[in-house]
Amino acid sequence: MAKFRSALLAACLVIGTPLVTTACTSMPDEVSRQDIDAQSTQALNRLIADDSAAKAIAAKSRAVLIFPSIVKAGLGVGGAYGEGEMRKGGVVQDYYSTFTGSWGLQAGAQQYGYAVFLMNDDAVDYVSESDGWEIGVGPTVVLVNAGIAENLSTSTLKEDAYAFIFDQKGLMAGVSIEGTKITKLDAK
Repeated sequence: MAKFRSALLAACLVIGTPLVTTACTSMPDEVSRQDIDAQSTQALNRLIADDSAAKAIAAKSRAVLIFPSIVKAGLGVGGAYGEGEMRKGGVVQDYYSTFTGSWGLQAGAQQYGYAVFLMNDDAVDYVSESDGWEIGVGPTVVLVNAGIAENLSTSTLKEDAYAFIFDQKGLMAGVSIEGTKITKLDAK
């Protein structure tokens, strides 16, 4: 059901009219906190097991934002949406949504997940206390790919946050998190 909700929201964003987008974003929350917890645990465990850079960074991080399943769709205008959580010391602190809008030469759909490891207390506080965090504003985030991962070591970790994209599937090329808005979900 969560994938259906995400796909429907992404499709609504592609249509792009304010009335349709408002109707889609006001849908009842069908993703339970238990589903987010289970999917986040599985995704984070797999990322750390499969990627030695992620494992090293996770060991030094203060907290992690994990979004296990994001759906992106676009035809000229696109959008991506997913829900996840922030964990600190292995304990869930809060639940968050992630949204990215885009435009340009694009067509298709894809699904992926990402994790952002927050490396210092200032970065954790910024995300926790802000009224939404737009990646690219606030704490500095490095998107870790294979080339960057080869040159990382625990002694070279100087940035506020490190992001990993994983489980990319679908018919669109490339994923960027620049300009992504991360917003705390209402407590239930």
